[in-house]
Amino acid sequence: MAELDLNLLTALEALLAEGSVVGAARRLRLSDSAMSRTLARLREATGDPLLVRAGRRLVPTPRAEELRAKIGGLAEEVRAVLRPADAALDLATLERDFTIRAAESFVEALAARLVTAVAVAPKVRLRFAPKPDKDVAPLREGLIDLEIGVLGESGPEVRVQALFRDHFVGVARDGHPLLAGAITPERFATAGHVIASRRGTARSPVDDALAALALARTVVASVPSFPAALAIVAASDLVSVVPASYLDAIASRPAPLRAGVAGFPLPVATDPITISQMWHPRMDADAAHRWLRGVVLAVCGEGKERSHAR
Repeated sequence: MAELDLNLLTALEALLAEGSVVGAARRLRLSDSAMSRTLARLREATGDPLLVRAGRRLVPTPRAEELRAKIGGLAEEVRAVLRPADAALDLATLERDFTIRAAESFVEALAARLVTAVAVAPKVRLRFAPKPDKDVAPLREGLIDLEIGVLGESGPEVRVQALFRDHFVGVARDGHPLLAGAITPERFATAGHVIASRRGTARSPVDDALAALALARTVVASVPSFPAALAIVAASDLVSVVPASYLDAIASRPAPLRAGVAGFPLPVATDPITISQMWHPRMDADAAHRWLRGVVLAVCGEGKERSHAR
């Protein structure tokens, strides 16, 4: 095996196709003498003359005719193994199931666009998994293919690509008294609040910004997702805080599906958030996975600063 030269397959393919040393040399951009030496190596390797002279031309031996039926497909398989994986990716025949873990708000706002975008690969199926926490163990164990959200404690080996930046805005039902005048930190804080938190944690950067002004929100309810918070806001006098991109996605829907809420700039400053996609490095060179990451990046980029925090 140490002496195996796969270039001999390409040379044999050319010799059998051209039927001459000169033609094969021209095809492979070699000198005639180099091609003659390669033919000698092939004869030694196969134990057969392969091409023998008949008048002014070379004709294949029975063994060469036997090899001719195999060499084309065999040489192509070798080239497919050795070429970059994405060069061989055929979306029309790609058959793959991808599991994407993302927050409910991301799924509600962007999953439809993502499903539409991957339709160019009709045998690809997407599964959106719930995101109860930021644990990277499912990535490491291969239980999910891609994680989308705000970067947590990902571990040094996890690959991260930023998708877009987002910021938080306040939301209240259409006609809410808070919207009637200037929204000051004091008026905002004294309104009843519903917060979105998977763990039921009431503290957020908004609370830190209010605390700097010696203010605190009145939290009436806590729900696990932004869609749930928005549903309560639309049907009550409670207000909430959601990513601006999620509110944009809701606002662009047809009237029957649109929540009756209005957004407003927060009266306190909060840092922007970055939404990223994360994957395990073992998937770096996987052509299908690279294609999926490109699709996710393109879909998220359509909304400029769209984001759904996890």
